[in-house]
Amino acid sequence: MYDLGDSVEMKKPHACQTNRWEIIRMGADIKIKCEHCGHIVMLTRRDFEKKLKKKLS
Repeated sequence: MYDLGDSVEMKKPHACQTNRWEIIRMGADIKIKCEHCGHIVMLTRRDFEKKLKKKLS
């Protein structure tokens, strides 16, 4: 489905107006990094799967 280092698209855009995020940590929580501005967000796996739109690469 998705793995460490994958680029994903979320349902809502970030404040910098991009939807591309890179997965940088996997576990019970998932840490993603905005590919445009570098902002890092940590979400629970449940919240991440709810907000995920699609895997890009």
